[in-house]
Amino acid sequence: MPNDDFSTDQPILSVSDLTAQVKGLIEGAFPSVWVAGEISNFSRPRSGHCYLTLKDEQAQLRAVIWRTTAGRLRFEPEDGMEVICQGGLDLYAPRGSYQLVIRQMHPKGVGALELALRKLREKLAAEGLFDEDRKQPLPRFPKRIAFVTSPTGAAVRDFLEVLRRRWRDVHVLVVPCRVQGNGAAEEIAAGIETVNRLASKVDVLVVGRGGGSLEDLWAFNEEVVLRAIAASRVPVVSAVGHEIDVTLSDLVADVRALTPSEAAELVVPDAEEMKALLRTHGQRMTLALQTRATTARNQLTAIASRPLFRHPYDRVHDLSRQLDELGDRAGRAAWQRAKTAGRDVAAMAAQLESLSPLAVLGRGYSLTQQTDDGRLVHDAASLSVGETITTRYHRGQSVSRIESIEDTP
Repeated sequence: MPNDDFSTDQPILSVSDLTAQVKGLIEGAFPSVWVAGEISNFSRPRSGHCYLTLKDEQAQLRAVIWRTTAGRLRFEPEDGMEVICQGGLDLYAPRGSYQLVIRQMHPKGVGALELALRKLREKLAAEGLFDEDRKQPLPRFPKRIAFVTSPTGAAVRDFLEVLRRRWRDVHVLVVPCRVQGNGAAEEIAAGIETVNRLASKVDVLVVGRGGGSLEDLWAFNEEVVLRAIAASRVPVVSAVGHEIDVTLSDLVADVRALTPSEAAELVVPDAEEMKALLRTHGQRMTLALQTRATTARNQLTAIASRPLFRHPYDRVHDLSRQLDELGDRAGRAAWQRAKTAGRDVAAMAAQLESLSPLAVLGRGYSLTQQTDDGRLVHDAASLSVGETITTRYHRGQSVSRIESIEDTP
């Protein structure tokens, strides 16, 4: 409240009143401005709003990007980045400072889309989403193909026309979605996820559209689409734009087609080429079978011309003759062996006979035994007077009684 002793011709304003007037002047005078500067003190709290300072060599300006606007940025702001911003000045009453409420932000010297594309590409490459070893091969003869695209675009018509011309034995499921504009990326990703959840198995999934500017094709550079492609269990063919257009979807997909028409050529074989290939294989198989039959016939002729097959009993006769000869040789050998063995036996018998005691008796000697126990008498001292002894001769024997015993020197 003013002092009672103080007087002035001008009205005395409160801080709030003055701030409100300044706020109205600033916001009315600068509803939309373009400002170039360097980002510093950038932060993004959990609220999603972005707070930063724009500065140059002589001054600095506080700025804010509300969450809804920040979600539409095509790149991630960083400290030290030179940018051009569009927005309006606002006075923040609680702090008594003005700030720029940014509605658009573009990197200075580099388009926002190009910068966003480069940063996202670096991020996904570091995660390995572009690696060749994670990509799936396409089936040779697909039965069901899903195409996530706009059902009213030229891409789907070109795709179906090429399919009809090349290979008719295939079912195509068109999954409709927007392919550009806000929300297109989410619809494309949802279409990819829907195909993967289908009860009926899909062999190949094509994602694409016709050509266009970088802005037109931007939905196929959105991270939500790229993540959906990478997570797909069905092999994905990216068919986005014309030959000069390359999107991140082309890099993440298992196969890249330059156009939707080329995608149709990649996913199905050419029926005429397959017929020609089958004819070629059939001719090769026929020639191979004919060659094998000719070789077998020549081998059979050669075998039949051998003497064994022309005169089969000659060999039997030869073997029979050899058997007779071997039998004769075996008989002669056995007879000779028996004869030799007989001579050996006679010689051994004669030798044994010469050593026999009976042969000694035949030369005039006799053999004396004690009559009681049959022991041979070698010494007269072993006899007793009156004892009987038995004497054996070459022929016969006699029994004697000992009358006397004499010891001879």
